[in-house]
Amino acid sequence: MFFDPLYMIIVGGATIVGFIIQQTLQAKFRKYAQVPLRNGMTGAEVAEAMLRHYGIQDVKVVAGQGYLTDHYNPMTKTVSLSEPVYHERSIAAAAVAAHECGHAVQHAHAYAMLGLRSALVPVVQLSAGLQQFILIAAFVTINTMPQIMLIAIAVFAVTALFSLVTLPVEFDASRRALAWLDQTGVTRGAEYDGAKDALKWAAMTYVSAALSALVMVLYLVLRYLGARRD
Repeated sequence: MFFDPLYMIIVGGATIVGFIIQQTLQAKFRKYAQVPLRNGMTGAEVAEAMLRHYGIQDVKVVAGQGYLTDHYNPMTKTVSLSEPVYHERSIAAAAVAAHECGHAVQHAHAYAMLGLRSALVPVVQLSAGLQQFILIAAFVTINTMPQIMLIAIAVFAVTALFSLVTLPVEFDASRRALAWLDQTGVTRGAEYDGAKDALKWAAMTYVSAALSALVMVLYLVLRYLGARRD
C-alpha cells in the first residue's frame, strides 16, 4: 500500500498543498497582525460588539490558548479567541473575531449547514479513530477480501462529507463577518480589504482539506474496482 505510486502522489501532493496554504495563511495573519485598527478595538471588543449587534446575549467571549486556535463552540456557546486575537488591536484580530462570531450568528439563526456539521461531529470522530486500521486491513486483504475496501471507502467518505459540509459553513461565517465589519465601519478601506484577504486564505485551508478527502475516496474506489476486475 505505502509503496503504491498513486497513493504516494495523493498523500504527498495533499501534504505539500496543505503546507503551502498553511504557510501563506500564517504569513497573511502575521502581516495583518502588524496593522492596527484605527478605532483601537481589540479582538475581544470586536467579538462582543458583533454579538450585541445581533442581540446575542447567551454567548461568552473567552481567551483561549495557542495560535490560530480560534473557534466557536455551539455546545457551550462560547467564542474562544486565541490570546493574540483576544488582546490585539489589529486587522487580523478583528477579522478572526468577527468570523468566529459569524458562527454564533449562524447558530442563533438556526443555519441548517451548521446544524448538519454539528450532527456529523460524533460520527467523524469515530471514523477518524478507525481510518488507519481499516485502511491497512483493506490493503492487506485487497486481493482476497476486497469487500473490506468498501468499509474503508465508507469511513473515508464520512470525512469527505464532513469536509464538504464545512465549506459553506466557513464561507458563510466569513460572509457574515465581512458584511458586519463593513456595515458598522469597524473596518474601512484598506482595513476591510486586509480582513477579506486574511479570511480568504483561512477558507483555503478548508478547501484544501475537502479536495484531499475527495481525492482519497476516489483513489480507494478505483483500487476497489481494480481488485474486482482482477
